Amino acid sequence: MASNQEEQQNQAGRHQEVGHKSLLQSDALYQYILETSVYPREPEAMKELREVTAKHPWNIMTTSADEGQFLNMLLKLINAKNTMEIGVYTGYSLLATALALPRDGKILAMDINRDNYELGLPVIQKAGVAHKIDFREGPALPVLDQMIEEGKYHGSFDFIFVDADKDNYLNYHKRLIELVKVGGVIGYDNTLWNGSVVAPPDAPLRKYVRYYRDFVLELNQALAADPRIEICQLPVGDGITICRRIS
Repeated sequence: MASNQEEQQNQAGRHQEVGHKSLLQSDALYQYILETSVYPREPEAMKELREVTAKHPWNIMTTSADEGQFLNMLLKLINAKNTMEIGVYTGYSLLATALALPRDGKILAMDINRDNYELGLPVIQKAGVAHKIDFREGPALPVLDQMIEEGKYHGSFDFIFVDADKDNYLNYHKRLIELVKVGGVIGYDNTLWNGSVVAPPDAPLRKYVRYYRDFVLELNQALAADPRIEICQLPVGDGITICRRIS
């Protein structure tokens, strides 16, 4: 059996509360990944936007640097050109996307708060990729419904990233599965929801974590049972589920 001292040392390296941005057991291990593989290859514009966002009071909402790197790589691997993002915040994942797309690539970006987007916009403009972004302020569902009603957008998106209101994720999925092309990808962020998906009932969860947990659990079950997609759930950032439409 491990001694009390060994147990204390093991616990010291772990996150002290549910809600840490990384799902890795050790802060040191996560820092190793960032310092070895992420930060040295992070584009200067993304570093600048990450630092701007860190000063914002809602900075927990941002996409983590390792997840930004993953999205950038994924978009290049699938040769994405026409994309959508629901939930923008200050635009870190949006910038990761814009940098990965070809010059004539497009991103339909939707968020209910333009002020947050405009906080990061100068960095995006300086990076020379603002022309790829069509930003719409307001709820995404009415826009999606209109696109489906018009008909011409069916199967037109190569990649869609969702990092928004968790209680609407299933509503988004019902619509996005029609808008993404067969062979295209939808990425749902926060699908491990601060690790709360396996937390016991008496776990000391933050109120917002506890409130949205059931919606995330429902989404995960629905995606796993959806025959129209192949899925891969990864413990990157706060958990991301990659869905590839197959029918």
